[in-house]
Amino acid sequence: MSDRELIEMVRDRTGMFGLNGSYYPTAMFLTGLDLGTSGRLLDGFREWLLARKGEESSFTWMLLVIEDAFPGTGPRHWASLTESQQQSAVDHLFDLLIAFLVERQPAGR
Repeated sequence: MSDRELIEMVRDRTGMFGLNGSYYPTAMFLTGLDLGTSGRLLDGFREWLLARKGEESSFTWMLLVIEDAFPGTGPRHWASLTESQQQSAVDHLFDLLIAFLVERQPAGR
């Protein structure tokens, strides 16, 4: 199973993995998957997000995804996302991560 297929499976079956549509637990789950691959899964994801954004930032990938999902809202807003905003952030995270993995995947795979 490729990394992209794994992430698509998690996205399509979040409940099976104990996820409830909240952003932080989903991001922590993905961090755990990354640790389980010795950092290979998310290797380059933060840099890819920064290149996509076209500017530097000291934010982690988790905050960069939130900033991308809700531009102009600022970090204080991110701690108080509504349930629907949480789900939008999770959906955006999976969309970005899959796009990253597709781009990173070697040709012919």
